[in-house]
Amino acid sequence: MTAFTGPTALAVTRATLTRVLRDRTALFFMVLLPVAIIVVIGVTVSGFDQFRIGLVPAARTGPVAQELASELRSAPGLRTRTYASAQDARTALRRAELDAVVLVPAGLDDDVRAGRTVGVRVLVEPTGSAGHGAVSSVSAVVAGHGARLQAAAFAGDQAGGTFDENLALARGAERASSPLVVQAQTVNGESDYLPLGYSYSTPTMLVLFVFINALAGGAAIVATRRTGVYARALAAPVPARTLVLGETLAYFLLAVLQSLLIVGIGAVAFDVAWGDPLAAGVLIAVWALVGTGAGVLAGALFRTPEQVHAIGPALGIGMGMLGGCMWPLALVPDWLRTAGHAVPQAWAVDAWTTLLSRDGDLPAILGDLTVLAGFAVALVTLASLALRHRLVTSPGS
Repeated sequence: MTAFTGPTALAVTRATLTRVLRDRTALFFMVLLPVAIIVVIGVTVSGFDQFRIGLVPAARTGPVAQELASELRSAPGLRTRTYASAQDARTALRRAELDAVVLVPAGLDDDVRAGRTVGVRVLVEPTGSAGHGAVSSVSAVVAGHGARLQAAAFAGDQAGGTFDENLALARGAERASSPLVVQAQTVNGESDYLPLGYSYSTPTMLVLFVFINALAGGAAIVATRRTGVYARALAAPVPARTLVLGETLAYFLLAVLQSLLIVGIGAVAFDVAWGDPLAAGVLIAVWALVGTGAGVLAGALFRTPEQVHAIGPALGIGMGMLGGCMWPLALVPDWLRTAGHAVPQAWAVDAWTTLLSRDGDLPAILGDLTVLAGFAVALVTLASLALRHRLVTSPGS
């Protein structure tokens, strides 16, 4: 009987994979829904490190004003949107669509060429929390632009020449020099947060949906039990352990396939860097085992597919919220962070944070992997024993 355990188990695996991959609903939840949520969350959390600026150019602009507007648009800490009128920009500011509004003064070029002091107005809401930070960022851009204009004026006073010629010389000298650059660096190179944007949403949704889809996939095992397929296979006779092995391998391959799809889409479509390839691959495999154990266990314990569909996704979402898939656990109180690490999702998110935010490698996430491996062994063992017991005692229920 042992001689045909392997081929028979692979046949069970192939049948399960074929059934799932032909199910359009399963493919929707495996591929399209995770990608859609990755896009939504990625767009939502991107730009949190930038201030939203409304720019209102003057009615008549010269090259100096145009250069200032261009620098405001290209400043790395600003997300600048141009408005046709100050009224439109003020309306957006009142609606909290902007952090600040920059009004480029009329006659800026004429005033600068005449040597007059020019003030650039920046509007903020008194209750806005980001307004003062936005003013500081705008002031830095304006100060850099003003320093270039002062250099051109000084060159004109000392050596003569036209303002435009001296301004061109000032630009050239600025490009040729090596100015001081401020670099922000996290102490010890460690961060408790995933990078913003798609680098935040993609790994967290991988953790969330691989587990949820595995849980929901347990409904297929329940349906197969209730239709008597397992009972007929056992009468063949096929050992119960062979059926368990085949189903477990199928669920593991499905979890790995979904993970690789999310990784590939994240890398190609959203430019997500997944860190050390070896560490990321091991993490994906271990997490797939965790999802496999949960899915097979659900298929062994629940009595109807409807129970799986009603309880499985809700349980997976709840565990994902507790484990940091929806928000960083670094933001929650200590007691909630401790409670969050009672579920495997928290350890998986911690591992991805180490890889993506701290340039970690396999040894750096070994502790997280050890805990996840413990979850995987426990879940797969329980699932195997529970499903084998179900098949032996009541294969048709």
